[in-house]
Amino acid sequence: MTRTYDYEGYTLEISAEAEVKTGTNFREAVWTRTGYVAIVRIFRAQTTVAMFSPLRFGEAGGRPFASEADALMGGFSAASKIVDDLFCHDPH
Repeated sequence: MTRTYDYEGYTLEISAEAEVKTGTNFREAVWTRTGYVAIVRIFRAQTTVAMFSPLRFGEAGGRPFASEADALMGGFSAASKIVDDLFCHDPH
């Protein structure tokens, strides 16, 4: 699932991706979904080139988010903080 938001002159593209792990026994390729990660891309408004490579975010402690909705909201929060901290600060 992907969502796009306009924020302070930037476009934030947030995707939720399932975090999947395989079993340790290669003969029994057991796939288990452990949660979701947020994939964040930040663009200047009206451009097609991202300002950074895609960034991956999980919850605190490196754990994945429990749901797609949590991943999207967590990704938006992280992206808006990046924009605020790097591009919208007063230089004085």
